[in-house]
Amino acid sequence: MIQVSLPDGSIREYAPGVSSMEVAKSISEGLAKKVLAAEINGEVWDLSRPLNENVSLKLLTWDDSTGKNTFWHSSAHLMAEAIEALYPGVKFWVGPALDQGFYYDMDLGDQQIGEDDLAAIEQKMQELAKQNNAYERIEISKKDAVSYFFEKDDPYKLDLLHNLEDGQITFYKQGNFTDLCRGPHIPNTGHIKAIKLTNVAGAYWKGDEKNKQLTRLYGVTFPNSKMLDEYIQMVEEAKKRDHRKLGKELGIFCFDDDVGQGLPLWMPNGTIIIEELEKLAKETEEDAGYKRVVTPHIAKESMYLTSGHLPYYQDSMYPPMELDGTKYYLKAMNCPHHHKIFDAEPRSYKDLPLRLAEYGTCYRYEQSGELFGLMRVRCLHMNDAHIYCTREQFGDEFRAVNDMYLKYFNIFGIDKYVMRLSLHDPAKLGQKYIDEPELWKETETMVRNVLIESNIPFVEVQDEAAFYGPKIDVQIWSAIGREFTLATNQVDFAQGKRFNLSFNSAENKPEIPFNYPSRTSRTHERFIGFLLETLCR
Repeated sequence: MIQVSLPDGSIREYAPGVSSMEVAKSISEGLAKKVLAAEINGEVWDLSRPLNENVSLKLLTWDDSTGKNTFWHSSAHLMAEAIEALYPGVKFWVGPALDQGFYYDMDLGDQQIGEDDLAAIEQKMQELAKQNNAYERIEISKKDAVSYFFEKDDPYKLDLLHNLEDGQITFYKQGNFTDLCRGPHIPNTGHIKAIKLTNVAGAYWKGDEKNKQLTRLYGVTFPNSKMLDEYIQMVEEAKKRDHRKLGKELGIFCFDDDVGQGLPLWMPNGTIIIEELEKLAKETEEDAGYKRVVTPHIAKESMYLTSGHLPYYQDSMYPPMELDGTKYYLKAMNCPHHHKIFDAEPRSYKDLPLRLAEYGTCYRYEQSGELFGLMRVRCLHMNDAHIYCTREQFGDEFRAVNDMYLKYFNIFGIDKYVMRLSLHDPAKLGQKYIDEPELWKETETMVRNVLIESNIPFVEVQDEAAFYGPKIDVQIWSAIGREFTLATNQVDFAQGKRFNLSFNSAENKPEIPFNYPSRTSRTHERFIGFLLETLCR
């Protein structure tokens, strides 16, 4: 027998090979009808996959964000099946779930999809959904997968296969549609009751403007029609309160093609708001014992190599400028500059905690398809701080930053929020994450304990940490239901060692300080977007 540990602390025993769906049925037939996927030891699985060893199990429904994510990704596959039936020869790139719905990128060849075609595709999706076709997971060798898409003359899937390891490749099949996909998926198409395709757009393959432009089709689905009706009503309200529309009408900001995509121009009314937000941030941080610094907009390549941001973040940074044989990058983050300021003078344990703050300008080359008004820009003004402290001071400092968030919530009337604790994936140490397993375990436990002791609502999310440590993202919602990351509180246990940072301890021995970046109002671009959508009527 194997033991299955449930979130309520109970443990149930089953024969090896039992599926998560069978576990759900053993608990409640009503639960089994609602469950969409399963979280097994922190990883999301199909409900049909067999359990052959002791596991920790959480059954996911529509009320769980990962349950919705699975539902919408499965809906993307249903949409692809409908399109393949209506547009023979179409080739698909990727079809991920979004915060609200999903999309699929596709190459239609000489065919086209316009707004007038969406109703026919929706009708076909409804027809296919009613067939209750199961989403079937198929493990396949890389050789056979390559052969399958080679015969289909599909360069997009062959490109995806190039970087996948043999033995870890899966197809998913429902009805007449088969796709390369790691999953997971909902049990069958019958769960998808209400469908709305929202718009058609163009998207460059891999987000590269040098590549072919594909067709991107967006949609959203729900388990019942009432939810869809509420969504449509919310969308209509969102159109009235969209920050892009209001920003233009109120003379707050604008964009110009000659300046460039994602580079907002702040008009007089917007500049007043910026200056007031900056004034509030400076006053709040001064009261909390922060010292203000200013750093350049560019830096040498060598500093970003030391910090490790190259190559981790290189794809999100502007290309380097080369002068006199030296490469310089536009600043994408303030962290390395602040470390240099810490290291500029000898430090003692008596100097700690040292809190450095900057309202700095950073530049990130977001892909053109990801730009969205003030929410995703390429020039951002970041209210940034870095705290250097001893291990013993960590809990109090981390708690103090969270308290600062609560102060901002009170000022701006934010009553709906959640702290999202982003953790690492042990399987990706040395690739996506710094290879320090003991430090990951220690710091994640420290952060979790602070949240629990502070009685702050939080959720845990696997595989979303920064490469140098766990982090908390403070999630809030505007009046029209749009989710924002207002602030971030990160632990950084790598930079101290990389920059040889140290302070003299009480025993007169050099020690590496604990360091963590915190952003108390993130960027004024995103925060002003939130204020426009929430406060303007």
